[in-house]
Amino acid sequence: MTPAPRQLLTDELLETFRDRAADYDEANAFFQDDFDDLVRVGYLKAMVPEELGGSGFTLTEMAAEQRRLAAAAPATALGINMHLVWTSVARVVQARGFDFLDRVLTDTADGEVFAFAISEAGNDLVLFGSRTRAEADSDGGYRFTGTKIFSSLSPVWTRLSVFGLDDGVGEAGSDVARHTPALVHGFLRRDAAGHSSLDDWDTLGMRATQSRSTVLDGARVLPEDVFRRLPAGPVADPLIFGIFASFEILLAAVYTGIGDRALELAVANATRRTSMKNHGASYSRDPDIRWRIADAAIAHDALGPQLQVLASDVDSLVDHGPMWFAKLVGLKVRATETARTVVDAAIRVSGGSSYSSSSELSRLYRDVLAGMFHPSDDESAHSTVATALLGPLE
Repeated sequence: MTPAPRQLLTDELLETFRDRAADYDEANAFFQDDFDDLVRVGYLKAMVPEELGGSGFTLTEMAAEQRRLAAAAPATALGINMHLVWTSVARVVQARGFDFLDRVLTDTADGEVFAFAISEAGNDLVLFGSRTRAEADSDGGYRFTGTKIFSSLSPVWTRLSVFGLDDGVGEAGSDVARHTPALVHGFLRRDAAGHSSLDDWDTLGMRATQSRSTVLDGARVLPEDVFRRLPAGPVADPLIFGIFASFEILLAAVYTGIGDRALELAVANATRRTSMKNHGASYSRDPDIRWRIADAAIAHDALGPQLQVLASDVDSLVDHGPMWFAKLVGLKVRATETARTVVDAAIRVSGGSSYSSSSELSRLYRDVLAGMFHPSDDESAHSTVATALLGPLE
């Protein structure tokens, strides 16, 4: 008999998160109480090895738990995802024989909160290029100058991952020698000078993530917090694989959870609503309504197995070679697009009340739209799959 998956979040706590979600959304406020509860139950340390004080969750287990959290509070799940992605990346690269992110696990065990500052306006190279300038200090540290967008967990992070382009040219009179240009990755500490968070997060959905823009103005990353220098452009590196695999899988888990909840609401609302035309019969007896719910369920049912298998393949060190990225972007696109389809179907069978701003489905409809903006976007994903199957364009 397969053992039941481990869980850190009780059903009661998830209901508490669901009750808070509407208020966070209406107030455009960070999910602070949820965050405090997640810290209290050890959720941020879920993927930290047990010998360091964590729960030792695998990526497969973490994806399953994120799916449950997202069904209750999508923005809370998406926001905390950014910290969980970093703990997952550390586990992924460690399992493949590299130790350059081991400190993520020990620091998380000590209570540090990690977040991402990678996205930049107009930068469709994502991890393979940057508009941010990284200037080397003589001691091996770096100063970063640029603006990052979508910095989730802005109110609470203590370690912010930043990266920028070191063009290899030092300033006049500098004792830092000319060197090979590189994309430099490091963790910025909260108490460092030269960074600020803009109060500019006023979005259609996923409002509680408070993924504000971060302005870097010579923000200094200490030498011991610089963890990778990579050539600009596409490169095969464990860091890139770790970020890509962890981000796409945990992101897909969030949107699969949104689909779970939308389908649940569709069934409940179809059962509750009655038809005068059909003499008070429940809409759950209407053939058209039944077909629409069944169609959404058929599409949604494909996500769980794909999510579980790919997460398990990462955990088990399965080598998909050049097909890995095609599989991961395929999961991300399928999860986000299917969730949007399921939410749309749920609204269609739930009637006009779902159009009210107080409706949970109304909020899910706005939240699920964020899926199209996460990397890899639809166009990039199709290009990745086409290249994997047909080879690169000349």
